[in-house]
Amino acid sequence: MFSLTGAEISHFLLAMGCLLAMAHLLGYLAERIFIPRVIGEVAAGLVLGPTILGHFLPDTFKWLFLGFPTEDKLFGLLYQFGLLLLMFCSGLKFQTRFNREDAKITTALVIGSTIPAFIVGWFAANLFNITPLMGTANNPLAIKIIIAISIAITSIPVISKIFNDLGIMHTRFAKIVVACAGIHDVLLWVALGFATAISSQEGIFTIGTALKSIGVSFGFIIGTLVLGYLLFKRMTIIKQNILFRSNNLGYFLFIMFMLASLAGNLHVETIFGALIAGIVAKVALPKAVSERVDQGVSHLSFSWLIPIYFATVGLQLDLVRHFDPLFFLAYLMFATLTQTVAVYLTSRMVKQDPFTSFNLGLAINDRGGPGIVLSSVAYTAGIINQEFFAILVMLALVTSWIPGTWLRIIVNKGWRLMPGDENMVPLRRNDEDKIKSINKTR
Repeated sequence: MFSLTGAEISHFLLAMGCLLAMAHLLGYLAERIFIPRVIGEVAAGLVLGPTILGHFLPDTFKWLFLGFPTEDKLFGLLYQFGLLLLMFCSGLKFQTRFNREDAKITTALVIGSTIPAFIVGWFAANLFNITPLMGTANNPLAIKIIIAISIAITSIPVISKIFNDLGIMHTRFAKIVVACAGIHDVLLWVALGFATAISSQEGIFTIGTALKSIGVSFGFIIGTLVLGYLLFKRMTIIKQNILFRSNNLGYFLFIMFMLASLAGNLHVETIFGALIAGIVAKVALPKAVSERVDQGVSHLSFSWLIPIYFATVGLQLDLVRHFDPLFFLAYLMFATLTQTVAVYLTSRMVKQDPFTSFNLGLAINDRGGPGIVLSSVAYTAGIINQEFFAILVMLALVTSWIPGTWLRIIVNKGWRLMPGDENMVPLRRNDEDKIKSINKTR
């Protein structure tokens, strides 16, 4: 009933192993040339997918990834697990403690980087023909929302990974950027939930539909945040909580799966549940416990399921037959300039200097993981077609590349990120450092 044949298991493990190894290999090589690791992981899917392997050796690609009837569904399952864990890890990066000045800057950036960019993206969708970009849902309103979100969205996981890799996560700059990304992405996920809701209703849109979708999303977020905070605070670290005592990480994964399931049953995107579970764990638990959870889930996720998720995104792309480079370049320039200018002007309004404002503009322009999640969800829901899916994924990758490279230059030059980070000392210690230290002790 719940079994695969020995040949199917062996075949799937071979395909998954090849994909995972390629993701880690290209991710490592990307970091060596100062490119965010996520770009290398998606590139693994491009190499082994329809873009390269499927183009030159189509029979080999089909044998490896479509070798038996349910293989694609197994990769789909790992893809969903990786997506949930990515959002859970993003929630665990959420920042909550600010002084008054930092709170003021963060609030201004949330407003300034979300509303103007979203509005510009919304009206820009009216300037070109979006019909060729629509998916099977054939819903113009839904795709306009997706376009607006793609302009305004920011990446918590990728920008956090860049900060960690550079050893600057402890800086004031990183704290403000991660908080800004977390808050306004939650708002944009609500918009995404609304887009997927109306796309599943065969294009039927009424004020009642809009209010119900947005109300359910906000109700779920606020309700789970408040109730989850109270329950986590009171019921997690007590003797009677046998599940927590038996396995701390297993307990939080259980919470994540339950909230994701609840979100799905309420017709809210399941990623909401995983994100809220991570945020609640971050804000409600003692720092030592939340950091231990973050460390434990990160080791599992970033070693296996999250690289598989990003590589599987690459597997779905066919840049040979379903990609328009000229349209992509135009869309990239438009999205980058819109978001960067909006953040720059907002930062100057709260009296930050030009260099700090430019740094914030580039960092908040990083679409990374959420940009890929946006494209994945919209493509799965039939809102966008494969061509626009490829455009949005490439937009997320390139806008992760730009701030990653720029911030590395700043750190290497010893320049100041923003006022308060004048005496910044990068805190870096990666796996390669550990290997070197082990070799020295031999």
